[in-house]
Amino acid sequence: MTGVVRCPSRGGGAVTTTAAVPLWRNGDFRLVWAGQALSGFGNGVSQLAYPLLVLAITGSPAAAGALAAVRALPHLLFGLVAGALVDRWNRKRTMIACDLLRALTMATVPAALLAGALTAAHVFAVGFAGGVLYVFFSAAEGACLPNVVRGDQLTAAVSAQETAQSACGVVAGSVGGALLQVSRGLPFLVDALTFLASALCLSFVRGDFRAEGAPPRRTGPLRAEVAEGVRRLWGHPGLRLVALTAAGLQIAVSGVALVAIVVARDSGASAAVIGVLFSALGVGGVVGAVLAPRLRNRLGLGGLLLSVLWCQAALWLLLAFSTSPVAIGVVLALFTVSMPCFGIAALSFQLEVTPDELRGRVGTAFSVLIWAATPVGGAAAGVLLDLVTPRATALVFAAWVVVLAAGTTWTGVLRGLDAPA
Repeated sequence: MTGVVRCPSRGGGAVTTTAAVPLWRNGDFRLVWAGQALSGFGNGVSQLAYPLLVLAITGSPAAAGALAAVRALPHLLFGLVAGALVDRWNRKRTMIACDLLRALTMATVPAALLAGALTAAHVFAVGFAGGVLYVFFSAAEGACLPNVVRGDQLTAAVSAQETAQSACGVVAGSVGGALLQVSRGLPFLVDALTFLASALCLSFVRGDFRAEGAPPRRTGPLRAEVAEGVRRLWGHPGLRLVALTAAGLQIAVSGVALVAIVVARDSGASAAVIGVLFSALGVGGVVGAVLAPRLRNRLGLGGLLLSVLWCQAALWLLLAFSTSPVAIGVVLALFTVSMPCFGIAALSFQLEVTPDELRGRVGTAFSVLIWAATPVGGAAAGVLLDLVTPRATALVFAAWVVVLAAGTTWTGVLRGLDAPA
C-alpha cells in the first residue's frame, strides 16, 4: 500500500515521493537512474575522443586544454541564469529538451567527418553548445532528485547515480578508444544515441520534479531571483565553505585527464591503450561512490573533505613520477576513488540544506564556483605541458593541492561540519 508523503529537508523544503518504498523499488528513480547511466556511458565514450580529436587535428596540447576551457565556459556565462529559469520552468521538460538538442549537436561531428569538412572550430563549437545545454540540464537535474526519493534516501540515491556513472566509465574509456581506432566520429555518434535514450527514460517519469506545496513559479526580474540564490549560498557558512573548497580542488582535478593523456602518449601508448587506462577512472569511481556514504557517516562531512584533499595532494606526487601505463592507470584509479567521496558528500549536503524552490539557483551558484575553476585548471595544464615536462606540470598541481589542504586544515573550520549525516 502506498501513499504520498512530504519529507522535510534540513533546508525546509518538501519532497514528494511514495511512502515506505525502498529506493530500488521506486520506478521513477529507476528511470532517472537508467537515463543518467546511459547518458553517462555516452559522455565517457566522447570524453576521451574530444582531446584526442583536437590533438589529431591541431597537434597542440594547448588547443586540447583550451577545448576543456571552452566546454566549461558556459557555466560561467549562463549558470546563474539557468538556475533561476529552471526554478520557473517544468524541470522534466527542460531535461528532455536539453537531451534532444545535445543528441542533435553531437551528431554533427560524425556528419562533418563523413563530408570531409570537420575542423577544430567545429569541435570547439560543439563543445561550447554541449556545455550550454549541460548547464540547463544539470540545473534541472540537481533540483529533481529530492522530489523523486525520500529525504532519508537522498545520500544513497546520489551515491547510486555516481556508482552508475563510474561503472559506465569502466567500459566507456576502452570503448571510446576502440571506436576512435575505427573512426573518429563513432564516439560522438554513440554519445548522441545515449542522449536520445536518456530523453526517452525521462519522458516516462511522473511529475515535473517539483515538490508538492512548493511556492508558485515566479515571474519577477531574473536578476532578483539570481541574487536570492547567491545570497542563500553565501549566507550559509557551511555551504559557502564546502563550495569554496570544492572550487579550489577543481583547479587541480580539471588537469588530471590531460596530464595523464600526454604522459601516456609520450610513453608510446596508442589511443586504444589510453582508452583502457581511462577505464581505471570508472573502476576507482565505482569504489569511491560505494564508499562515500559510509565514509561520510564515519568521518563526518569535514573529516571526509579534508581526507580527500590530502589524498589528492599525494596522488599528484605519484603521477609526477609515474612512467608506465600500468602506474598511470593505478594513480588514475586512486584519484577517482577520492573524487566521488568529495562530490557525493558535497552534493548531498547542498540538497539537504536548500529549500526546493531555491535548489536550481543555489545548485547553479555552487556549480559556477566550481566551473569557474575548471577553465583555469584545464588551460593551465595545456600551457604547462607546452612549456615544461609532464612531471613538472604534475608537481605544480601537487604544490597547489598541498597549499589548499594545509590552509583548509589550519583554519579548522571544516571540523565544524563533522556531525554524521
